[in-house]
Amino acid sequence: MARTPHDSSFSFSKRYFNWGKKVVEDEEDDDEEILTFNSFSHCSEELKDDHELRITVPAGAIQSAPRKKTLPVVAVSKIRSALSVSEVIGTLFGYRRGHVHFSFQEDAKHYPAFLIELATPTSVLVREMASGVVRIALECEKKAGKKAGKLLHEPLWRTYCNGKKCGYATRRECTPEDWKVLKAVEPVSMGAGVLPGSEIGEIMYMRARYERVVGSKDSEAFYMMNPDGPGGPELSVYLLRV
Repeated sequence: MARTPHDSSFSFSKRYFNWGKKVVEDEEDDDEEILTFNSFSHCSEELKDDHELRITVPAGAIQSAPRKKTLPVVAVSKIRSALSVSEVIGTLFGYRRGHVHFSFQEDAKHYPAFLIELATPTSVLVREMASGVVRIALECEKKAGKKAGKLLHEPLWRTYCNGKKCGYATRRECTPEDWKVLKAVEPVSMGAGVLPGSEIGEIMYMRARYERVVGSKDSEAFYMMNPDGPGGPELSVYLLRV
């Protein structure tokens, strides 16, 4: 019986992508030894027999600690306005035993503005997502003597996943098969699931809205916007031209 994105999104996402909120427990050491003046009682008794110990502190020697300077709200707004911030739709998809594809669309009905294929197997990335935090860095090289074009048009990228090298990623045009997958998950605003595939197997996907931040012509970042807050999974993609 064929499954639809809506039928499988909830169960699959809870099983593989850990969408539930995490509970963070603060560890407190109740057995911490506290050093008090009682520890020196034997010394104080000896001092009483000799003379009284007095310490004279000059006036004005003790000063209150300076207050920490906080960044004004106006300054924060100026920093944010200096960056180009927008929202896009990001889709991660791939066959279970195939490679991961990343797609970013400005609108669900439009062809992706950026589509890459990673060397990372889909199953490996799913395991990384189970940890809750995934950082993917894509680096391309500046070409000497040539004017740099648009960052999203670079064809080849070195890939790092949570600090580990993961081969190279290649930019590709959206094929009819890719577009078929994106159309199938178009009604899904945010979630993860499985689509019925072909002979190769089923297609896994994760879809969400991302905040796109353009720092410069050589740097961009995509941050997944999680409605569950900081307790849910985090996925960020960084593009750098170095």
